Amino acid sequence: MRFIWLALLVLVFPVSAQEELSAKAWLENMSLALKGQEFKMSLIHLQADHIRPLVYIHGMVDEHEVAFLEHLNGPPKNVVRVANTVTFIEHDQPAYSVRADRIQGVLPPAFAGSIADLESGYQFVLGGRSRLAGRPGQLVRIIPNDDNRYSYQVWLDMDTYLPLRYDMLNLEKQLLEQVLVVELIVLDDAPAILHEAYKQDWPEIMPQPQREQADNWQFKWLPQGFKILVKDNHRLIGSHEAVEYIALSDGLVNISVYVARAGETALPDELMTRNGLSLATERVGNAEVVAVGKVPAETLSRIAKSITIE
Repeated sequence: MRFIWLALLVLVFPVSAQEELSAKAWLENMSLALKGQEFKMSLIHLQADHIRPLVYIHGMVDEHEVAFLEHLNGPPKNVVRVANTVTFIEHDQPAYSVRADRIQGVLPPAFAGSIADLESGYQFVLGGRSRLAGRPGQLVRIIPNDDNRYSYQVWLDMDTYLPLRYDMLNLEKQLLEQVLVVELIVLDDAPAILHEAYKQDWPEIMPQPQREQADNWQFKWLPQGFKILVKDNHRLIGSHEAVEYIALSDGLVNISVYVARAGETALPDELMTRNGLSLATERVGNAEVVAVGKVPAETLSRIAKSITIE
């Protein structure tokens, strides 16, 4: 499979033509590689409050994507994806499956998606070249078109176009989050562990709870490129308080907005953690609006203030 994929890539983008590739073309090749290549990555996920060593294996079995993620520290914890079924395997609870086309927590799912969908909110700029994990890499910067979100940069392996490093930076260019590949092994075929995962009878996908249709909440303002993905109405576990949930995304970052009847306990006006996750709370009429996401707290506050019901 590897040689077929590389032959197609070289046919479209000969090595000599790499100098002429745009930043967008580099990212599009990364998307193809993440979906079609066989590889094994040993990587480290760095945030201000923790360090996670991981192993990620990806390949194609019977024309289906299969992936395996192993957490190397702490209690055993693995994640398996076969096509659009992701199964979580932990030592202290039964395995369970959900519907998803990517394993969260390794790289942004958008990296294996449509790069063109990011253009309304970001521009792509080529940087320099350097050596990472013993391999030559090309830097591509993903720069937001405004100050309402963070910037990103990714180094791509010049042989396979697979990502070797990913950084998320705040508005002051300080590092908030990093995924660093320490070893990349390109495989000729999907390894045995992926073939076994493909044949395994995993738990059925967990049924989604029935939720009431959310009220027609709308936003007077959203950053360019952000769209509403989900709106529903459910009750919080424990308190059973009715809460409306709205999921927003610009393709690269997700924002969760919760709307509930204002309570007597004051919530924090805003909060930002060292890993870039921010929270903002606003009172809108007789409702409490809480917005959470990896964007500046000021962005979340403006989104929460702009909510209205039609």
